[in-house]
Amino acid sequence: MAEHSIPPLEIPESVTAALNSWVQQAAQQVGGPLRSEIEDLRAQLAAANATLEENEDQITRLNGELRNARNIAADALVGKAKDQLAIEGKDAQIADLRGQLERSVAIAATLSDAKLAAEMELVGAATARDNYLAEATELRTQLEACRAARRNG
Repeated sequence: MAEHSIPPLEIPESVTAALNSWVQQAAQQVGGPLRSEIEDLRAQLAAANATLEENEDQITRLNGELRNARNIAADALVGKAKDQLAIEGKDAQIADLRGQLERSVAIAATLSDAKLAAEMELVGAATARDNYLAEATELRTQLEACRAARRNG
């Protein structure tokens, strides 16, 4: 195929100026509403950024409050656990003291029983002694009476 050379096309300057004017006018007509929409979008973006800043401040504040509440709750739980341990410790002490008291009462009762038994034995021995003395006195009296009767008789 043979190549044909095409002569360069020259656009007259008046046509170029008219086209340029028409393009600018069309761009302004089309761009006018777009510029207004861009300005609206920029205003919405600024409002969204302001809201975002407020929300970030509020989130930061709420995170601080949450952290503080967690610390307070943890301290309360630790305090409650310490109180519970103290109560359990007191319960253990009370149980230990109760055991010691029961052992002391049992020992005191055993000693009291032993003392009472010893006193009863002593009373029994004293009574037996008194009975033996009375019997011995009676036997001596009888013996003396028998001796006196033999001497007289």
